[in-house]
Amino acid sequence: MQRVSSASVVVDDEVVGAIRPERQGLLAFVGATHADDAGKAQRLAEKLWNLRILDDEKSACEINAPILVISQFTLYADTAKGRRPSWNAAAPAAAAEPLVQAFADALRGLGAHVHTGVFGAHMYVELVNDGPVTVMLEL
Repeated sequence: MQRVSSASVVVDDEVVGAIRPERQGLLAFVGATHADDAGKAQRLAEKLWNLRILDDEKSACEINAPILVISQFTLYADTAKGRRPSWNAAAPAAAAEPLVQAFADALRGLGAHVHTGVFGAHMYVELVNDGPVTVMLEL
């Protein structure tokens, strides 16, 4: 997760989600592994929504900060051996896609203004990291 002053995601030359420069927000890169489930997606959404990492130690829920959710299986790359990453720790698309959607839906259920990328698509992500602040959320 990154605190951003702006961010956007483009798929097929179309902006599909964005955080405009006039608002501080959060960009969440979401990866799923084999042991993840919808309950974990809900708990991570709650943690992100309430995490006090914005200006003046505010949380996204306190200032209604927008959140851009981007699926990213490469977070589970294993680079311990050789020169080619292994993706074995990443959940297969059929399992990961509903979990990324559950995370975004859980945020919306909490009141967040959420944009998303397109699962499985080639995406161009632009962002201005504010701070810079980058935090790995885990349970």
